Amino acid sequence: QAQLMESGGGSVESGGSLTLSCEPLSNVGCMAWFREAPGKERKGIATIDTSQRVTYDDSVEGRFTISRDNARNVLVLRMDNLKPEDTAMYYCAHDTYNWIGGCPRAPKFFESWGQGTQVTVSS
Repeated sequence: QAQLMESGGGSVESGGSLTLSCEPLSNVGCMAWFREAPGKERKGIATIDTSQRVTYDDSVEGRFTISRDNARNVLVLRMDNLKPEDTAMYYCAHDTYNWIGGCPRAPKFFESWGQGTQVTVSS
């Protein structure tokens, strides 16, 4: 599987914004963003399929936006109104299966992963 590469992480104050990117973008299946905080399990927070259907975890709904930038061949996660509890390592992932009912958010379904990019939000 092709290796994914994330970028755009960093440190920001509470209420700030960051935009993460992941390349390359795939034209099959699902792409997703996960995050893993110290001592916690990796959790899917946003997914998008090739029909642009998106899903969000409740913890980020209304603050984060996942999108596909086909011109730049990247997956994007725009994060607004960041909170200290958003502090985590963020990973992008790809699942080649075309889910009829929309993308899953469990890590076990995703075959390709990036190395992660750290996001730190201070209060």
